[in-house]
Amino acid sequence: MSGVAGGAAGFGSAKRCLLLFMWGGPSQLDTFDLKPHAPREVRGEFAGIDTAVPGMQICEHFRRLAPLTELVTLIRSMTHDDPAHLSSAHTTLTGQLPPVNKSDDEPPSRRDSPHLGSLAAQFLKSSGGLPPAVSMPWHTLHPAAPGGTAPGQTAGWLGPVADPLLVTGNPAVPGWSVPVFQLADGVSVTRLDQRRGLLRSLDAVRRELESPVDRMLSDQQSAAFNLLGSTALHAAFDLQSESADTRERYGMNIHGQCVLLARRLLERGVPFVSVNWHNDGQNFWDTHGNNFQRLRDSLIPPADQALAAVLQDLRDSGLLEDTLVVWTGEFGRRPQITAANAGREHHPWCYSSLVAGGGVRRGSIYGASDQIAAFPRENPVSPRDLGASIMHALGIPSESTLNDNTGRPHVLYGGRPVSGLFGGT
Repeated sequence: MSGVAGGAAGFGSAKRCLLLFMWGGPSQLDTFDLKPHAPREVRGEFAGIDTAVPGMQICEHFRRLAPLTELVTLIRSMTHDDPAHLSSAHTTLTGQLPPVNKSDDEPPSRRDSPHLGSLAAQFLKSSGGLPPAVSMPWHTLHPAAPGGTAPGQTAGWLGPVADPLLVTGNPAVPGWSVPVFQLADGVSVTRLDQRRGLLRSLDAVRRELESPVDRMLSDQQSAAFNLLGSTALHAAFDLQSESADTRERYGMNIHGQCVLLARRLLERGVPFVSVNWHNDGQNFWDTHGNNFQRLRDSLIPPADQALAAVLQDLRDSGLLEDTLVVWTGEFGRRPQITAANAGREHHPWCYSSLVAGGGVRRGSIYGASDQIAAFPRENPVSPRDLGASIMHALGIPSESTLNDNTGRPHVLYGGRPVSGLFGGT
């Protein structure tokens, strides 16, 4: 039994989702699926540590997460066959295969499938004038890839009005504010409301004559006005209202502060928030060289700190019960270490992801890899299955379809929900 099925377990168990996308491809062997008995050229430099779950070990550098593993399920059997960053990111972020090729050559287009947040936003409503889907701190890109920015981060064929709100910049920098909320010099909120009223009057006359493109632009204008005038959204992004201790607990770095912002948005009614791992030069999870030094010094510590902090806060507030948290990359790393530079190459055939909350089993391991984490040994899970599991938990029926701007219907589930992730303990 693979455990991949369309059963009812976990359906609608989550009201909101936090997707933590570890861009670049974290090494399964150096995070959540260590192989201490593998040959030296495979097992690497890190030791495993015991966790709150008997028999579950994770990397020694996830020391904050270790006592909280009773809240999570580790998936050790993620698998697909696409070693390209851009196209595998599309599959991971949308739950669907890319529309053209599995490669790093294709830039984003409106042929792409919608981001999971954009899909969720069609079924889950936000509150208080907040956007239904938010992404931070910017769209992931790969400077060495011909396509550049990874596809699958917009609403694709749903159109730009359904794009997740992209909040850019580094909230750990003193004085940071959200660029999309800044009014032009000399424009007050009162004047903004006056302009909105004028546009509404014009729209009432124009609506009967306009094309679908015109209507889309009008919808975008309305969304922009709502954002600029939303006091709830401004308050949600006010990190100064958090204590210094809380901000330090998440980490005074771009990832930690984005995860803290994500928690604040979820608490206030945004149903889907994505935090993409930032790409500042080579400091992301694509560890072709210096794998162990980069993981130990730059990658795992902020990831561990932010993940542990948000799990703890969601648990303590009671929100974890109906908040799905997903921590995943687009693929893993090759078991054999490259001797010349202590790196690991791309490896989509087996990797690890973490899920928690929102009806997910607690303190559990789902699936298993072989002796060197090269291939799944049992219960394989594709990124399309993971995407289907996210939609399933959010209560989106598997038979659901949505139309693109030509009226063509699209099936939303690219895989099957993994029933073994849900229910029980």
